[in-house]
Amino acid sequence: MEIRFGTDGWRAILCEEFTLPNARRVAKGIAKYLLNKTEKPFVLVAYDGRFMNERFAEQAALVLQSEGIRVLMTEKDTATPVIAYAVKEHNADGALMFTASHNPPEYNGIKFIPEYAGPASLDITTAIEKEIAKIGEVPALNGTVETFNPDREYEEHLKSLVNFETIRSLKIAYDGMHGAGRTYVGRILRENGVDVVEYNTNRDPLFGGRSPEPISENMHELVELVKNGNVDLGLATDGDADRFGVIDTGGRYITANEVLVLIYHYLIETRGPKSVVRTVATTHLLDAIASAHGVQCIETPVGFKHVGEVMRTSDVILGGEESGGLSISGHIPEKDGILADLLIAELRAYYQKPLVQVLEEIFARYGRYVNKRIDLRLTDEKKVAVMTWLKETEHTNLGPWKVEKVNKKDGVKIILRPDLWVLARASGTEPLVRVYLEARSEEELLQLEKEAKAYLGL
Repeated sequence: MEIRFGTDGWRAILCEEFTLPNARRVAKGIAKYLLNKTEKPFVLVAYDGRFMNERFAEQAALVLQSEGIRVLMTEKDTATPVIAYAVKEHNADGALMFTASHNPPEYNGIKFIPEYAGPASLDITTAIEKEIAKIGEVPALNGTVETFNPDREYEEHLKSLVNFETIRSLKIAYDGMHGAGRTYVGRILRENGVDVVEYNTNRDPLFGGRSPEPISENMHELVELVKNGNVDLGLATDGDADRFGVIDTGGRYITANEVLVLIYHYLIETRGPKSVVRTVATTHLLDAIASAHGVQCIETPVGFKHVGEVMRTSDVILGGEESGGLSISGHIPEKDGILADLLIAELRAYYQKPLVQVLEEIFARYGRYVNKRIDLRLTDEKKVAVMTWLKETEHTNLGPWKVEKVNKKDGVKIILRPDLWVLARASGTEPLVRVYLEARSEEELLQLEKEAKAYLGL
């Protein structure tokens, strides 16, 4: 079976393709890749709370050990940002993380986190795929693996990034979504003197019957609790705690784009103006804020590995993507939902007003931006036809608007104004085209969606 790494590792359906024999093949492929780079690699192995993940992780660790690699495995299920920070803290040559992140419970996956503690770049995953392709069946192994707990060193590091004293004025509700964040966010807040109500904090490989993705449709309980529970803020994390979810006072869901804007505005106000990096699908309000402060907004293709690469090589204060990932300078170049939740709590306490009020003040200063993503389910043939037409056509007008420029960094992005654009990207794994839209008002956004669909012949 061919194993391919996507934008964030290899993912597959349990028992179908994600099996112990295939997990051992991936582990051996990663071992061969590392041994090509260094004589005596040192590797960490971690896992989230998905079905049988202790067993998957143990078998991978034993395969690595059989290749002469020193291994430390986490003693319990662990969040992705925590093991990524441990790579940096322990000077490891990398880590294997068993997770399918926010995907439904029938999925599992393996991420390889290189020595720089961020997502693996394309050249690394391509090299690993080539090694895996050479490997046949790898037998089951018996033995013992040395374990460790990376939690405390990560939590001590958070104290250099987050002002917990400020957060103590809040009452917070946290939805662990039965994921890896359940042992972190609530406990960290409590240990730092914050009043917090937690739920969905037991391990459940079925995630309570929903995908562990902290988007509005999956957080009805948290919305009701914030609306009726006399709390200031609702927070959530996804299956491996690399993505965040935020519910404001009154039960209003705060989108990932809005969270990025809020945190960037707050960091500039409290730490001074610095550049920001975002993906091509993320709000241009970040550009407007950066421009007003005389700093740069850097654009990358979709995928946090591209954002992380800029964070490793440029002086940016914040990196983010509209799908719910962010990190800040001084931290790892990997998305971190735990840190994002804590920063949102800090700024909510700092301003002492609901997040929507802070957003309105930002809009008054930089202009209002509204955005939307629609997933167009098409046949594979139609998907290819739409994207081919977009790439090959010379775009001059879209509805009543003249085209200012076309960006083909990732998909096709038709920019009508800096604050009015549409991006179409084909999914690499599903028969759909994702369309991202941004405008200056709900009315203009509605018109843009109508014109974009007509322009695409859909």
